[in-house]
Amino acid sequence: MEQGFQIRLAGREDVHTILEFVKELADYEHMLEEVVATEALMEEWIFDKQKAEVLIGEENEVPVGFALFFHNFSTFLGRSGIYLEDLFVKPEYRGKGYGKALLQELAHLTVARGCGRLEWCCLDWNQPSIEFYKSLGAVPLEDWTIYRMTGETLDAFSKKSNTVS
Repeated sequence: MEQGFQIRLAGREDVHTILEFVKELADYEHMLEEVVATEALMEEWIFDKQKAEVLIGEENEVPVGFALFFHNFSTFLGRSGIYLEDLFVKPEYRGKGYGKALLQELAHLTVARGCGRLEWCCLDWNQPSIEFYKSLGAVPLEDWTIYRMTGETLDAFSKKSNTVS
């Protein structure tokens, strides 16, 4: 790893950088058209409402990667965990150990905060990331499928009558 690499918690002044990383990640995942986040929304939800946190990896004070995460809760463990929503290192900075360093810092935070687990999702086609995660000792969960409601479906479902039939 480069000597000039450091990791820090993001501040409000990093909102533009965070959104740029999100867009670069979405482009890599062929999902750029799905990004509707704005700097104002990111600032509100990350810094005002404190619903997520961000680690920024820098090489010689230039942002080169990030990890966006938040706390979840395991009823089985009876304590919080940390969920990694996004991990991204700019392509030209890959292969230097920065992704691993960001994940290690997040693992350190997970343990330091007394959390019971660190987890994340990975797209099935993203073989380079899958191999990377497995090389660190992470294991894919068997027998679990992620379900999601968004947009019109979520809105419509939230307005349905709450009567039991």
